[in-house]
Amino acid sequence: MRNVMQEIRHRFDYSAVISATPQEVFNYLDDPRRIGAHMSEGSLMMLGGTMQYRLDEGRGKEVGSVIRLSGRMMGLAVHVEEVITERVPPARKIWETVGAQRMIIIQDYRLGFEIASTASGTELRGFIDYTLPRGVVGRLLGSLAGPFYARWCVQRMVEGTRHNFTPRPPK
Repeated sequence: MRNVMQEIRHRFDYSAVISATPQEVFNYLDDPRRIGAHMSEGSLMMLGGTMQYRLDEGRGKEVGSVIRLSGRMMGLAVHVEEVITERVPPARKIWETVGAQRMIIIQDYRLGFEIASTASGTELRGFIDYTLPRGVVGRLLGSLAGPFYARWCVQRMVEGTRHNFTPRPPK
């Protein structure tokens, strides 16, 4: 397995305070399908494409568990394989790409979140470290769109979690 961290060139992180306990936040984010729900629906950032998740028997909830994503973006087939590299409930979880990826905007990445208790709830910090695609066209496209895509992914993870724990007014 290649060490993605030796090649990382770009980073984005984003934080928010969540009205829940650290354990509740961790339990919510421990399901990879919740984290990637924004990619399972057609959207402008996915250029109308969607991704489907295939989880191994560890269901993305143990170190070494493999998560496979496949779908389409801009009419092109996309394939991603990730492995959980760190899981410390309720404080942190990290996963990264392994093997040959078939992505368009970014190439390899390390994605995760850290959780800390605060006086006003739980601080959730999501982050992504990533490389650009290797080809000339991919590198150009990645340079232009990569930062937007990284921001979108991480903010959706954090804000989606915050929204899940935000009390809704009675109808």
